[in-house]
Amino acid sequence: MKKINIFVVDDHSLFREGLKFLLSNLDFVNNVYEAESGEKFLKELESRQVDMVLLDIEMPGMNGMEAAQKALGIKPGLYIIALSMYSDENYYSSMIEVGANGFLLKNSNFSEVKKAIIDVWEGKNYFSIEILQSIVFRIQKKTTETVGDILTEREQEVLYQICIGKSNAEIAELLSISKRTVDKHRENLLQKTHSKNTANLVVFAIKEGYFEI
Repeated sequence: MKKINIFVVDDHSLFREGLKFLLSNLDFVNNVYEAESGEKFLKELESRQVDMVLLDIEMPGMNGMEAAQKALGIKPGLYIIALSMYSDENYYSSMIEVGANGFLLKNSNFSEVKKAIIDVWEGKNYFSIEILQSIVFRIQKKTTETVGDILTEREQEVLYQICIGKSNAEIAELLSISKRTVDKHRENLLQKTHSKNTANLVVFAIKEGYFEI
């Protein structure tokens, strides 16, 4: 695994410095930068080589959603893991729309933090179980036609594999189809479910009964 550079953005110094210390001891982490605000993070992001950011959603001044949106404008390939003290869906829906790749509660064990970083770096998404449950429980059922009725059997198979964190290449190997075909299936799934990203797809799959937590 290539060594990566991580930015920790949080307004609580004790939490930020503690996380930085733990991350610095991981063998696949190169540099760990820190910032106490979204404004400082964005200013330093332009001059640093950064692969991933662990970003607090709730901060004074610029919040995590705005910081994430602007950060992706500066570095479109940046991986974002959102952090929060709360599992309330309201804290995450906006981050999903922006394009966050993972979601962690700030009271998570460090082993979970490590797994989230590895999964996201490998092109997967990571969601704390508590967060997924909160998102699903607060989703209101749509009264219109169930989108699931128009998913093909192959699309349902691909959707399930996406939910368990498989990359497109891994799905292609498992289903004995080309990666290009999987890419197309994922694109169709996004269109049919009106999802903007993988996070939305996972939520849809749970809501419609294709995947259980």
